[in-house]
Amino acid sequence: MFKSYRKILLSTVLATAMVSTALYAADKKEDKSVSHTYANGKKVIDGGVTYPSVNGKRAAYYVNDKASEGGFTFGRKPTANEIKAWDIDVMPDGTGLPEGKGTVEEGDELYEEKCAACHSDFGVGGAGYPALQKGNAYEGQKSLKNQRTGPDVDGPVRVFGSYWPHASTLWWYVKTGMPHPAPMSLTNDEVYALVAYIISINELKIDGEELDDEYELDRAKFMKLVMPNKDGFVPKIDGPKGTDNAREFFNNFANYGNGTRCMKDCFDGKPKLARISGSGISDYQPPISNEKSLPAKKEGVEAPGEKTYKASCAVCHGTDSMGAPMVGDKDAWAKVVAEGMDKVYEKGINGINGMPPKGGTTLDDAKFKEVVDFMIKSSK
Repeated sequence: MFKSYRKILLSTVLATAMVSTALYAADKKEDKSVSHTYANGKKVIDGGVTYPSVNGKRAAYYVNDKASEGGFTFGRKPTANEIKAWDIDVMPDGTGLPEGKGTVEEGDELYEEKCAACHSDFGVGGAGYPALQKGNAYEGQKSLKNQRTGPDVDGPVRVFGSYWPHASTLWWYVKTGMPHPAPMSLTNDEVYALVAYIISINELKIDGEELDDEYELDRAKFMKLVMPNKDGFVPKIDGPKGTDNAREFFNNFANYGNGTRCMKDCFDGKPKLARISGSGISDYQPPISNEKSLPAKKEGVEAPGEKTYKASCAVCHGTDSMGAPMVGDKDAWAKVVAEGMDKVYEKGINGINGMPPKGGTTLDDAKFKEVVDFMIKSSK
């Protein structure tokens, strides 16, 4: 995906960031003899320009124009294997998508094992991790024009099924970035299975067919998936004309802003400001506190396991944003303990989901159990 979008992204950033150069260009007539207006025979995206130096300076900065006359000698040409190792993108047209297969049921099992700890059951998200679905994707796609004009008005549903224009990004991201503690650890068949499961919980269809548990997804079927929001983005940057489409869009000022270049006297009268109705959120749970003093220092000897917890475990168990049961959360630890202490110790010693064995420590089993006991006791 990066391969297709990087040039457009760069041009877009320049188009929005380099305001001063855009204003300079406004004073120039569209003359192809002006090198800073055209590049390679085509007009550059407005703002994405580099101006020649004048008297050894560009704007307020001195430059050394001779520094690059001899070319660059740093680095070397990458080998074919190096390029192959880097070029692992999966493109919307199927480029880079390998063969493989996996069923929805297999993906469900993999999801429970490797993904649910962060993205929660059925991909509903939580604890700071994004949702992978919010019901039927086709209905969610219709919500993208929603605006929160009132306190009870639903906003747009922006999740994979309803918002993304292409499913290729999902396959690529699962393969190269998931699961978070062990990216690139899934086989191609496992990725197909997980992708099949995510497609199914979004209630998407392939060739008019919803994906039941026995549905087996492969490369050919995956390429037939049409996302509901495939035409929901402008400009259209896919395909060989993507760069030209972006250039045409950003050079037409009617497509954004008020349609004209303007830095002063841009409005007739005073500009109108839109204000958010209501007074905002007031019923915070738990209530907001203005107390800023440090907790009272505890006197006496630390409990067994407390020192190790603070040094090695609090980074995950001291917050509810890491997907691990937070120390002090009575309900979360009650569910953990309900499995039986032998099971709790076993999972901690052997590791579970994103947690490495013994939390990455080198403690013996007895000392590690002291840490577990401390966290449980502190959460009652």
